[in-house]
This record gives sequence, C-alpha cells and structure tokens, in this order.
Amino acid sequence: MPDGSFAPRTAVILEPELGGHQHEWLEHLVAWSRTVAHTHVVWLVVAPQIHRDLAALVPADLRRSVRVLAMHPRLQRLCSHRSLVVSAFARWWVMRRFLALTGAEVGQFMSLDHLTLPLALGLRAHGRRLTGILFRPSVHYQALGSGPPSLGERIRDLRKEVLYRRMLRHRDLAMVLTLDPYFVGHATRHYFGGDKVRAVADPVNPALDAAPQAPLIPRVPPRRVVLVLFGFLTERKGVLNLLDALRLLMPETARRIAVILAGRVDGAIRDALTARRERLSAENSMAWLHVEDRWLATEEIAALVEQSDVVLAPYQRFVGSSGVLLWAARAGKCVLAQEYGLVGRLVADHRLGLAVDTSDVRTLARALTTIAHQGPQSFIDPRAASAFAAAHSARSFATSVYASVFGGVGAEAPSVH
Repeated sequence: MPDGSFAPRTAVILEPELGGHQHEWLEHLVAWSRTVAHTHVVWLVVAPQIHRDLAALVPADLRRSVRVLAMHPRLQRLCSHRSLVVSAFARWWVMRRFLALTGAEVGQFMSLDHLTLPLALGLRAHGRRLTGILFRPSVHYQALGSGPPSLGERIRDLRKEVLYRRMLRHRDLAMVLTLDPYFVGHATRHYFGGDKVRAVADPVNPALDAAPQAPLIPRVPPRRVVLVLFGFLTERKGVLNLLDALRLLMPETARRIAVILAGRVDGAIRDALTARRERLSAENSMAWLHVEDRWLATEEIAALVEQSDVVLAPYQRFVGSSGVLLWAARAGKCVLAQEYGLVGRLVADHRLGLAVDTSDVRTLARALTTIAHQGPQSFIDPRAASAFAAAHSARSFATSVYASVFGGVGAEAPSVH
C-alpha cells in the first residue's frame, strides 16, 4: 500500500456511464465532497448527458474545489462501447487526457473492471497514481460455497485470474476498492500486490420521507404474501424462471401469494413474458400477478418495498453485489435470492432471507412454497439486516473513495463472517 504521507492535491474521477449505480455514486461523492474540498481539488469527468444535473448539485461555495467536466459525446460512446477491449482502451486514453489537462496527481476509475486489460499490460498514465473500484471479482466464488463452475465460468475466471495477477503488479496502481469483502482475503493470500485491495460498502439509497401520492399497484387480494421483483426486468434477473415456478405451485400455495413485477421489461424477453402470463391465466392459476412495465422513480421503489413482504432477487448466477439486498434490509423485508456468489453469501451471513438455486425452477417453486406457508419473517433476522444496511451508508462509501484517492484511513470496511 502507499504510505500515509502521500497526499495528492488534485484528482480526476472518471465515470462515462449514464445510469445505474454509477450515477448514484457520483451524487454521493458530490454530497460528501465537503470532507476533502477545503484541502483538495476533485475533477469529476462524466457523460455529457448528466453533466448539467450533476454540476447543479455542487454547493456554490465548493465549486472551486469540486469541478464537473463533460466528456465529448464521441469519447463517451467509445468508453461505453459493447466491445470490452474498445471501452477499456478508450477509458484509459480519456483518463490520460484529463490527467494531463488538469494536472491532477491521481486518477480514479469508478469501474475498474473495464481497465484490467490496460493495467495488466502495464500501460501507464503519465506516471500518475491510479485507483479504482472493482465491481465483479468472481475468481473466489467456489471458496464461497457456490459449487462447481460451468465451463464458461471456468474460462471467465481463468481470464480474470491472469488479469488480476498482472494488474496488481502495476507500479502506479495504488489501491483497489472492491464491493466484494470476501475478495479482499483471497487477493491478499493469492496475489503479489494483493494488499492493495480494500473493501468498500455498496451504498444504500438514503431514506425517503415521503411516498408517492398515487398508489403504484392495484389493490392486492387480502391475506396474501406480497412478493416484489423490481428493476430492469431481464432474463438474467430470473423473471422467466419465476413465472415458470408459479405454474408449479399447488393451488393452496398459489392462493397465498401475490407477485408484482415492477420495472421496464427488456425487449428481448417481452414476448416470452407475455406468453407465460397468458398461460398462467389460461390454467386458472390461483397466484395473483401484476406487471408494472415502466421505469420507476426512487420514491416509487421505496413505497413498493414498504408494501411488500418479500423482495425477490432470483438472479441466474449473477456476479457481483445487488442494491436489491440493501433496499430489502433497510426496510426489514425478507429476500428470496440466488445462492450463487456474493449475493448468496451475503444473504446467508447477514441472515437477510432465503438463498436457493434459483436457476432450477422446481427449487424456486419449493422456496416460494416454504415462504408462503412458514411466513417471510421466519427467514430474516431484523437486527442483522438493520446492521447490514447501516454499514452501507452513502457517507461510508464516499469517505472510503476519497481516502483511496487522497490517502489516509477510510471508513470502516464492511464485516466478513
């Protein structure tokens, strides 16, 4: 690790993506920038589409210290290219360019996963110090109890293993933050330079004081367990497997539950989802189902989670963390999630709900039956869930990021059992 005496005065933080976690994280960094703004200068280099809104969030008295710069649209498109190789080298070039333009002494990549190849090749950025956040390490998943990987997963993890080993040897890479606290020990034990890896808590959205005035969903039949799956509704999120599992429920179980799918439906599965809904209706299933096919505001998601009994995360061997766990934990709601990888381990270690093999439709149906008959509260420890949510605050996240950029000790890392 770099010694504590290194304290750069200026830094570039690069994030070309438009939405999702990244946009929210940039807002957190602006909200907590006062902690470093009086002694350092932060240049936030972002997509032109969000530049104006993000810049408006910077307090007037901090605008000399927190400066928001817009990338050229062509560069932003290259940085978000479907080809990971193209996006990797585009982000590398953009970081070099803005480090030179601003004279900053350190560069922070908000999504370091895209930069593993240039770093593994030893490419430098004018000799500046570099840091970043690693979203999706998966090379340690078998040690987490995820079972034997598929052939595709073996190839994926072999590629990551090679890149991580070489990346962590990069002389300019000062620190790597990771959303996976279990990867920290793996990196320390297996990689030269693994002590550069530190955990950072994926931040939960701040609590909201007001719910939307109009109800989001129709009235749910009484005495039913309400299960909610929200976000961008894709096949990888387990939407189709969930509907297939509903068909397998016995009538006495089906009449106990109500399922809400809330979020924009991916066009790639729209026809398949419609066909499954029609089949459920034709079979006179006793399960109650509602699909809200549109983007939801943050306030609407908060209200929806509060109205629910169970938050669904039946992902299909998804790699990385999920903000869904944080939404559920903050509201004290049980989750039904995949047992694979980081998501499954967090659910088990923090007693957030029930984790099963959601890629198997019959297993998922049995889990729905168990929750419907035993009750959601049988599977969640409210105190443990509350502590888990509290450890993932926006302030903790921003403090850790700024500590990685400017040196010093960051906020306390999330615990690993």
